[in-house]
Amino acid sequence: MSAIKILWVDDEIDLLKPHIMFLEKKNYQVTTCNNGRDAVELFESGDFDIVFLDENMPGMNGLETLAEMKEKKSAVPVIMITKSEEEYIMEEAIGSKIADYLIKPVNPNQILLSLKKNLDHSRLVSEKATLDYQKEFRKISMELMQVNTFEDWTDLYKKLLFWELELENIEDQAMIQILESQKAEANSQFGKFIERNYAEWMQPKAARPVLSHTLFRELVVPEIKKKEAPILFVVIDNLRYDQWKAFESTVGNHYKLEKEVPYFAILPTATQYARNAIFSGLLPVEMEKQFPQYWKNDIDEGGKNLYEAEFLTEQIRRLGLNIKQEYFKITNLVSGKKLVDSFKSLKGHDLVTVVYNFVDMLSHAKTEMDVVKELAGDDKAYRSLTQSWFKNSPLLEIIQQAQKLGFKLIITTDHGTINVKNPSKVIGDKNTSLNLRYKTGKSLTYEEKDVYVVKDPKSVGLPTINMSSSYIFAKNDLFLAYVNNFNHYVSYYRNSYQHGGISLEEMIVPFLVFNPKN
Repeated sequence: MSAIKILWVDDEIDLLKPHIMFLEKKNYQVTTCNNGRDAVELFESGDFDIVFLDENMPGMNGLETLAEMKEKKSAVPVIMITKSEEEYIMEEAIGSKIADYLIKPVNPNQILLSLKKNLDHSRLVSEKATLDYQKEFRKISMELMQVNTFEDWTDLYKKLLFWELELENIEDQAMIQILESQKAEANSQFGKFIERNYAEWMQPKAARPVLSHTLFRELVVPEIKKKEAPILFVVIDNLRYDQWKAFESTVGNHYKLEKEVPYFAILPTATQYARNAIFSGLLPVEMEKQFPQYWKNDIDEGGKNLYEAEFLTEQIRRLGLNIKQEYFKITNLVSGKKLVDSFKSLKGHDLVTVVYNFVDMLSHAKTEMDVVKELAGDDKAYRSLTQSWFKNSPLLEIIQQAQKLGFKLIITTDHGTINVKNPSKVIGDKNTSLNLRYKTGKSLTYEEKDVYVVKDPKSVGLPTINMSSSYIFAKNDLFLAYVNNFNHYVSYYRNSYQHGGISLEEMIVPFLVFNPKN
């Protein structure tokens, strides 16, 4: 490995000889310079890995030198060294994207630490994350054998997510594969847990997590009743917990997190069931019975989520809330920009609800468009793509507007999604539903080990299309593929993002409450 090349610029460079000798003994190659103008020329022509730059030099000062260096090669880290602790100098240097900031007099170990932090940062973080996960692996494996409540599952899933994000950029692929296998084992056990407990959760007085149909009543209404501020209630479709974590810091620039409650999406983890349940406060079987004019079953023609605003209005009326509220569904850039432009007019409302459809479109586009398949090839890339969308979306502008107007912010989703890898064969008649992670219909034939079977839909709050209808829900990372044209079907849908079934990623999703930053 070749020596690290350092350019050290200081008008009193001769006084730094002991520091330079210390670095050279550590196998660093140091080039020195005593003024800004020569330093810029050296920097442009040389192949330096890092620059130490004195802020207070006669002639061309450090900040001016820094600006010219960044114009030439913006990626090379520059560490500013100064005698001054004045805040404006520090702010200007940081604003110019320095890598680090040291106050004179500096000692050799400070210099060494700054070098390691900036040049060896990725390697050191990678090694530390790998070692820490190795220690944690056994502990998680033990927890996986004992996990027995929905609270346990929430905690375990968040722990696995933490390590997935920690190991995201490490170079040790073997360690990432170990984590993937641990996640797969967790999903296998989670599927069994849901099979044992889900029907019980539908009973009125059961010990159960917050579910889609109880979310508004249990978590949103208490915030409304506080009457602290108007509330912006944002439901981002199809948002996994890890995708939320990818842009959490962006929201954190404008809002401070007050409360985080992971909740469970109902089955099927599909928009027409889970999101309608959020807004109606009812299970699907109750929606079908009480609001036949709004509810559509899988085989019915037409849109399945056209009446969320009506469902919400009815729920608010049923709960006896006397509030001024408005509902918006954003399905494209134009409608998003329109709401940004008009948001100030909503200041007098108690509740503004925004359903934002983008992530679901992204997951479907991955199935159908080669370019999105390339951009979202795995979970890490999928997170990155979601983060990029959010940072450049009207939704962020809406959130910024809400912060300025003093709105409290609630962010949640209807369900998550999972990258499906393996097919499971299924046979059904022409009236069987089309979703890849669940099927409903009569005379279904399937691999029993691969699915959670519900022969009495009403027992889990689901409508019955006909007398002999049943539901099956895919577990793990499986997708349900018809026997007809099986090979084509499998190659088309493998490694796509689907929802409707049972997995940690689909069922355990975030509910978040924020206060605006002043």
